[in-house]
Amino acid sequence: MLKVLTCLTREHDLRLVVVAGLICFAACFTAFRLYSRMRGAKGVVRAAWLLLTGLVSGSGVWATHFIAMVAYTPGLKTGYSPTGTLLSLMISVMFMACGFAVASAQRTKTNDFAGGLVLGMGVAAMHYTGMSAFVTQGVVQWEQVMVAVSVLVGVCGATLSLLAAGRARSLLKQVGGGALLTLGVCSLHFAGMGAITIVPDSAIIVPDQLLSGGILTLAVISITTMIILGGLGAVAIESQTSRSALDRIRRMANAAYEGIVVVQDGKINDANAAFCELIGADLDAIMGAPLAAMLTFDGEAPTREGVRREGALQPIDGERPIPVEVFSRLMDDGARTETSGLTVLAVRDLRERRSAEEKIRYLAEHDGLTGLPNRNSLQTRLAAALERVEASGESLSLICIDLDHFKEANDLHGHHAGDALLVETARRLQDALTAPSFAARLGGDEFIIVQVAAGDQPVAAAELAGRLLEALALPASYEGQDLVMGASLGVSLFPDDGRTAEALLANADMALYRAKESGRGAYRFFKREMDDSIRERRTMARELRQAIIDEELVVYYQPLARASNGEVCGFEALVRWKHPVRGMIPPLDFIPVAEENGLIGQLGEWVLRRACADAVTWERPLRIAVNLSPLQLNQPDLPKLVHEVLVQTGLSPRRLELEITESALFKDYQRALDNLRRLKALGVRIAMDDFGTGFSSLSTLQSFPFDKIKIDKSFVENIHRDDRATVIVRAVLGLGRSLDIPCVAEGVETQEQIDFLRGEDCAELQGYAIGRPAPVDTLSAWTLASVAPVSPGPEIATPPEPTTKKPRRRKAA
Repeated sequence: MLKVLTCLTREHDLRLVVVAGLICFAACFTAFRLYSRMRGAKGVVRAAWLLLTGLVSGSGVWATHFIAMVAYTPGLKTGYSPTGTLLSLMISVMFMACGFAVASAQRTKTNDFAGGLVLGMGVAAMHYTGMSAFVTQGVVQWEQVMVAVSVLVGVCGATLSLLAAGRARSLLKQVGGGALLTLGVCSLHFAGMGAITIVPDSAIIVPDQLLSGGILTLAVISITTMIILGGLGAVAIESQTSRSALDRIRRMANAAYEGIVVVQDGKINDANAAFCELIGADLDAIMGAPLAAMLTFDGEAPTREGVRREGALQPIDGERPIPVEVFSRLMDDGARTETSGLTVLAVRDLRERRSAEEKIRYLAEHDGLTGLPNRNSLQTRLAAALERVEASGESLSLICIDLDHFKEANDLHGHHAGDALLVETARRLQDALTAPSFAARLGGDEFIIVQVAAGDQPVAAAELAGRLLEALALPASYEGQDLVMGASLGVSLFPDDGRTAEALLANADMALYRAKESGRGAYRFFKREMDDSIRERRTMARELRQAIIDEELVVYYQPLARASNGEVCGFEALVRWKHPVRGMIPPLDFIPVAEENGLIGQLGEWVLRRACADAVTWERPLRIAVNLSPLQLNQPDLPKLVHEVLVQTGLSPRRLELEITESALFKDYQRALDNLRRLKALGVRIAMDDFGTGFSSLSTLQSFPFDKIKIDKSFVENIHRDDRATVIVRAVLGLGRSLDIPCVAEGVETQEQIDFLRGEDCAELQGYAIGRPAPVDTLSAWTLASVAPVSPGPEIATPPEPTTKKPRRRKAA
C-alpha cells in the first residue's frame, strides 16, 4: 500500500489524476443512467441501450487509464503503441457491455456478482492490455502479488457498485453506483501501477512514431467527452419523452375509477389518485412503503399475470379495512422472471358491491315489508331448530297465525293501512319472543312462530299462544284511527304432530283452520281426527275448481208466485253440483268450501251468466233472481260484469234481480252501497235477502232504496207455532208497506202459512208450497206463454228433503 501511495504522489501529475478521476466518474454515472433505461427495455431498444452503456462505460474507463498513464512520469522517455491502445479500448467496451448485460439479465444477487466479476475482469484486461502498449527506456518488472490485488480490488469495486445501484431507478442509486465503480477502476489502476518497477536501459530506444502523451491525452479526452455527452443526451431525450408519456399515463390513471398501484419488490413504486383516496394519504407519503402493511389478501398475494384476489385495504387513518378486489398485471422490464419486473395492481373498492350483495341476500331471506324471515328462510331456520332440539332435548312447537280482520282493514282504509297492520303484527310477535324462538311471514296475513323452549309441551306452547292472542287483540293506530286486530292460531308440536318441517307446517295449518271454524280469536292444537276432515274439504275444493271449468255445475230454478192469485212471476237461481262420482252435491256442502278457497267469485259469475242465458229463452218475461256473495258485492268491477252479462245474453235489466244479505253490506259498507247504486242505474232490481237474520239495521233500508225485502224462512216456518215469530213476520210486512217496499216470504210450505201471508198483504211467496227447485228444461209449465202460469198450490207440496233444502245465506254462490 505504501508503494502505491508513493507511486501516486511522487510519480504522477496529480492534476491529471484528478481529471482522470472526474472523467471516470462522469462515464460511470452516465453508464448507470443508461443501465436503468436498459433494464426497462427489451428487444432492439434494449440492445441499443446496452451498446450505448458499453461505449460510455468502456471509453470512460479506457480514458481514465490513459489519462492516468499520461500523468505517470517515471523520469524516462515514454510512448504508446497505437495497436495496443486501440485494442485496450475494444476490450474495455466489450467487457463493460457484457458485464452490464449479465447484471441486468435477472434481478438477483447472483447476477450482480457475475456482472461485477465481468466488469472487474474487463477493467483489469483493459488496464494490462493498455500497459502492454506502454513503451519506455527501461525494462518493466511486475510484482505479481500487487497485480492480483489490483484485479481483486477492481472486481470488488464493480460488484459493490452493481449491488448498491440495484435497478438504478433513482438518481441517488445512480450516483452511488457510479462512485463505487469509479473507486474500483481507480483503485485497480493505481494498484496496478504500484506493481511495476522500471529498470532504466539506454539500449532501448523509444521510436518517434509512437503516440506522445500530449497527443494521447487530447485524443482520449475529446473522444471520451463526446461519447459521454452523447450518452447523457440520449438519456435526457429519453427522459423527456418518458416524462411526457408518463404524464399522459398518469392523467389517464388518475381519471380511472379504480385504484392503481405499481409495486416493485413488494414496495409501492407509484399510485394513482383513486388509490391515494382509498388509502387516505398523499402519494409522497406512501411511496416506497411496503404494500403488505396496507393490503392483505385472502390467500396468496397476486404477483402473477392476470391473477384476481380479494382482500382488505387498511387506510392510513386507522379506519375500518376496506374490502377490495385486486387484479394484477406485470410490466415487463426485460427481465426473464416475473418477480424481477414491476407489478401493476388494479384495486377495486367492494364496499358498494358488498352492501348490495348483503341487501340482496337479506331480501332473499327476509320479507321486504316486515323484515321477518320469509318462506325460504323459514325452511332453513326451522330445519336447524329441529336439529337443535333433537340434540339438546328441548321442546319445539310451531304456531300458524292468521289475522282475523286484515281484509276489512285493507278494504276500508287501503293497502297502506294493511301494510301498517302487518308491520305492527310483526313487531308484536317479535316482542313476545326470545331467542332461539323466532317469527316468520309466509305471505299475506299469515305468520309462523317457531318456539324452542326448555319447558314441557303443550304447556309452553299454550302459554305463548295465549300471550300472542292478547298482544294481537289490541287495536293498532293508523293515521289517528284504531284498526281492529285479532288473530286465530293453530299449534303443532314436535315430535307428536310431526318430525319434519313439512308435517309440522301442514298440521299447524289444519289446527288454524279449526280455530277459524270455532269463531276466530282463539288457538287450537292439532288433533289427528282433523286430518281426514280437512283433507276431504281440500279435495272437494280442488274438484270444485275443476268442476267450474268442466261445467259439472247445474242451475235449478225455484218459482216465486204472487200471494194474491198464485201466479208465478219469477224464479230464483240455485246452484247444484252434479259430481261424476258422488252424485248431486247440495250447496250446503260445497258453498262453504268455495268461500274458504277463494272460488266463490268464480262460481258466482258462472251462475249469473247461466241464469241470464236461460232466462232469455223463456217466452214469458219472468224475473230471474240471482244471489250475490259478499265477495262479489265488494268487487269494484261488479257493475261492469253485470252490464257485460246483460249485453252478451240480451236479457233486459228489469228482469234481473240481485239478492244480497245485510252481512254482505257491512263487509265494506261504502263500497257495497256504491256498487248497488251503479247496479240500480243499470235498471237491475236489488233485493234484501234473509231480512231479520243479519244486522237488521233500519239505517240500511234508509240508505238504499231496495226493490224487495225477503223475510227469512226461519220466521215463516214458525208462523202460528211461535207467537214471537208470527209477530216479527207481521211487523216486517208492516214495515214494508210503510216504506212501499214489497216483501217476499221464503220457505212457505203450508196452506195455513199462505193464508196468513195473504191476510197480511205479503206481495210474493216462495217455498215448496209454490214449487220445488228444478232444472230449466222442466219449467215449461210456467215459462211458456200459452200455459196458465199458476202455481199448483200446496196440495202437491211434500216435506222438503234435507239434501236439496236451500241453505240459508248461501243460496247462489
